[in-house]
Amino acid sequence: MALFFFQRVILSIFVAMAFNGLIQASDPDILFDYLVPPNMTKKVDGNFFTYTKIRGFFDKLHPTDPASMQASMAEFPALNGQSVSLSVLRLPPGGVSAPHMRTHATGLFLVLEGRFEVGLVDTTNKLYTQTLQTGDMFIFPKGLVHYQYNADMNNPAVGVAAFGSASTALVSVPATLFKPDIEDDVLAKSFKTDEATIRKLKSHLRRKL
Repeated sequence: MALFFFQRVILSIFVAMAFNGLIQASDPDILFDYLVPPNMTKKVDGNFFTYTKIRGFFDKLHPTDPASMQASMAEFPALNGQSVSLSVLRLPPGGVSAPHMRTHATGLFLVLEGRFEVGLVDTTNKLYTQTLQTGDMFIFPKGLVHYQYNADMNNPAVGVAAFGSASTALVSVPATLFKPDIEDDVLAKSFKTDEATIRKLKSHLRRKL
């Protein structure tokens, strides 16, 4: 009887720890309908809950450069405390959104136009890939490295991602590795190559980033 009671106590502790971990893994809950920025002087009306800066993003039928726009609490203050945000992505023919991760939120990606080849790498270094067509969705778990690629050499591809956080914070793998001043010999040993190759990569990527 004492052993059963002890097992129940241990189980309750683990359930509480897991539940607490899930809560802390998302945005903090709020006790109000919405949060008004402290420096806001205007009266709250419908404009506060409206975001219009993505207008015109979809107007170009054949863009030549990749483009992205986001609506997080940084751009759209009404999202603060609501645990949602949005990002739109347009890739030209052959364009790529380089490997990156979202540290604050899981992303649900929906293809609006064209095709995307997507991939993600889990914590066991296993790569999962998929070719998405218009109307398809793909989920990018929080904190995992992933990418999007438009393999169509004739047509652009457009997608939108919804996030379970008011932050769309992005960590780019190439920028993180090659834009800061990490020593060349450290990167050369890490990538099992020579320092001359690392310097070439840094020089090229710094011009692009």
